[in-house]
Amino acid sequence: MKTYSDIYLAARNILRKCGIENYNLEARILVAQAAGKTTAQLLRDMNLYTANEVENKVMDYTARRLRGEPVAYITGSWEFYGLPMTVTPDVLIPRPDTELLVDVSKYLLIGKKMDARILDLCCGSGCIACALGHELPASKLVAVDISASALEVSRSNIASNRLSSRVLCMQADALASPPLGIGQFDMIVSNPPYIPSAEIITLDASVRDFEPIWALDGGEDGLKFYKSIIKYWKSLLHPGGYLVFEVGEDQAAAVKEMLLSGGFTGSWTHKDSAGVERVVVGQMPGEPDSEAID
Repeated sequence: MKTYSDIYLAARNILRKCGIENYNLEARILVAQAAGKTTAQLLRDMNLYTANEVENKVMDYTARRLRGEPVAYITGSWEFYGLPMTVTPDVLIPRPDTELLVDVSKYLLIGKKMDARILDLCCGSGCIACALGHELPASKLVAVDISASALEVSRSNIASNRLSSRVLCMQADALASPPLGIGQFDMIVSNPPYIPSAEIITLDASVRDFEPIWALDGGEDGLKFYKSIIKYWKSLLHPGGYLVFEVGEDQAAAVKEMLLSGGFTGSWTHKDSAGVERVVVGQMPGEPDSEAID
């Protein structure tokens, strides 16, 4: 029998020798998953002996990782904005960059419209809706995606984060007109597919070969979804309401121009930690009433 530390060090060394950049963190996550522990519990129990089954699981997970499979799909879980998220190959793995979208959305609403009605368009795993629902406990949200499989994951995350009473899932196509009866919103947030089609093949193999291509491909110029969302979905916004997009590198200027040309009275950008203009905001014209955003 081996200790958790022995198994961790073996997995760590294999990942390191095979060029995995975050070998320390990934080995820790894989051992914790195999042991049915949190990473904090694993660190506490490192010197304890464990069954051979745990070692066998870790070696299996390590082999899958070396074939390129992302850790999040191996473990079936990831963290976003401090919340646990179930992830499957039906949805993209939540990225740290997307947390800026939540930060900006919160900033626009806190102290102004705490009970906002928010639409998360192209919701995928539902991570954005869950984060906003958690951070804005008086808000109500609708999470929309075209994929029934993604919506299953989203519903699971909404339920596990105890948000089912305030977050509703709905199947709809962001490239078409909104379904009747969806209602009006104070804010629409969206992290749509934005990789130009020709660039999909150049993505890292862990993304290209494992994550859902339909959730990455933004059409010939990468801007297909932004054009359609502005055209078809802006009508759902209250006067003074916000449309908040995550965008790809070098897309912010084009999306900002689309918003201004599409009838938004103001548009501005926010940079991520790498200095990339990652979030673009557009504000609808008109004066919000006393219950809307100021």
